[in-house]
Amino acid sequence: MVHDAIVIGGSFAGLSAATYIARGRRDVRIIDAGAPRNRFAEHSHGFFSRDGSPPLDMVAEARAQVEAYPSVQFTAARAVTAERRGDSFAVTLDSGEVVEGRYLVLAYGLRDQLPEIAGLAAGWGKTVLHCPYCHGIEFAGEKLGVLRTMPMSGHQAMLIAEWGPTTYFLNGGEAPDAETLAELERRGVAIEPGRVLGFEDETITLEDGRRLPLKALYLAPETHFNSDIAEQLGCAIDTGPMGKTVRTDDFKATTVPGVFAAGDITRSAHNVTWAVGDGVMAGTALHRSLVF
Repeated sequence: MVHDAIVIGGSFAGLSAATYIARGRRDVRIIDAGAPRNRFAEHSHGFFSRDGSPPLDMVAEARAQVEAYPSVQFTAARAVTAERRGDSFAVTLDSGEVVEGRYLVLAYGLRDQLPEIAGLAAGWGKTVLHCPYCHGIEFAGEKLGVLRTMPMSGHQAMLIAEWGPTTYFLNGGEAPDAETLAELERRGVAIEPGRVLGFEDETITLEDGRRLPLKALYLAPETHFNSDIAEQLGCAIDTGPMGKTVRTDDFKATTVPGVFAAGDITRSAHNVTWAVGDGVMAGTALHRSLVF
């Protein structure tokens, strides 16, 4: 059987795309490995009408709703390879099964690579964070920190200062330029140049032995695709300050005809709302490609 569409990734972007394809009365197969990026967070914030909802509950509810459409088939698996075969695409799963579809939506998401510092992995999504709009007001007025992971981290420190008194931890890295330093000072951001050894129990430990109280630590992690299928298919890839993105146009079409992409793999700014919006655009654009 050749499906009208195969969606690789069944989280916020992929399920949104699949919903709109199904509502267009087209056959869609969703392939999902079951590890959404925000599974480490207890609550998701900022999404219309669902502020504070557990992200895994949101995904489970959306999956149940989209699976209710008769044209939807869900497969719990990891897509390993994809290639064009004539007028369709063949996707090989880790089970060995090969599924075919006329169009693809790539929505397999990212994984975050955190610095090798004690406590960061355990606190990720709870007190170690990347987005103050997603997780900021919950720590308003508390002592906050920003860990330098790249040259743009200084600008992140300027922003975080809107939520509370902020310290910028250079972690032994390069000091900000004079202009950035002046702006950090103007915003009341303190600077700690030494290396960070750990962040646990609301305490950040520095190499010189000092232990400073801290409620939350923000950082920009290095990101990596959860799959190399976009590269396998020949999609154009761009490189940004935090990692790679799949290049798409305004309709979420990649540079490879018949392949759409949505969600975190297509943008440098990430949250649930953008992922859902990208999925809606990819799903409707794919459906129109089927129609016209």
